[in-house]
Amino acid sequence: MTTNSENQNLIERLFTAGAHFGFSKSRRHPTMKPFLFGNKQGTDIFDLEKTAVLLEEAKVALKEAGSNGKKVVFVGTKDEVSIAVKACAEKVEAPYVVNRWIGGMLTNFSEIKKRINRLIQLTEEGESGELERKYTKKERVVIGREAEKLSFNFGGIKTLDRTPDMMLVVDPRHDHIAVTEAKEKGIPVVAIMSSDNNVSVAKYPVIVNDTLQASVNLALDELTAAYAEGAATYVPKAPARPSTNRRHRENAA
Repeated sequence: MTTNSENQNLIERLFTAGAHFGFSKSRRHPTMKPFLFGNKQGTDIFDLEKTAVLLEEAKVALKEAGSNGKKVVFVGTKDEVSIAVKACAEKVEAPYVVNRWIGGMLTNFSEIKKRINRLIQLTEEGESGELERKYTKKERVVIGREAEKLSFNFGGIKTLDRTPDMMLVVDPRHDHIAVTEAKEKGIPVVAIMSSDNNVSVAKYPVIVNDTLQASVNLALDELTAAYAEGAATYVPKAPARPSTNRRHRENAA
């Protein structure tokens, strides 16, 4: 439960980071109006009290996801945020997409998994020296290019063995294909977004300046910490044991 002092502290940190600045009124999506404090010299200003509430709701959802062992994929392919998104994902050992969203990553995961498996195979063969034993120098050059391309596209999600349970995305308007696929698969979306976004695309919108590095970093750090806190309490379920009757039958046989 967040206390009033903690909430006030969060609001002050958001203000210091410049999280309250949106875009111009002409770029505003109609769904953003309830979350605005006002407009100053043509620039929308967010109501940080409402932003703080949204951020806390998203943190609760991510903490719960972590405590239940659910996989969250981090997405942010925009240049201004990709480094921060990757760093936060790696901190909690979560899959991430920061270079390019390949269509079908969620809706056609069985095919994407084949590409991931190919990347894992080439990586293992390269590390073991098998590539040098099996292929000529010219062939290794071609394979190296293939591995580089696969790593660029799928390196961040090579730990995924199934579709994720939740998505954390920075600027869903920029990564609209990812968000559309998540919606189609029924995957809840936590989205850090500014005033040019449609609030309804995310189950847990976090409305801040999504182009200013300090603002994005603050929101990402808060959300990542919440997920990590939940994950620290996760206890995997032990595999089910055969029933006593079944063991008796097996012994009798």
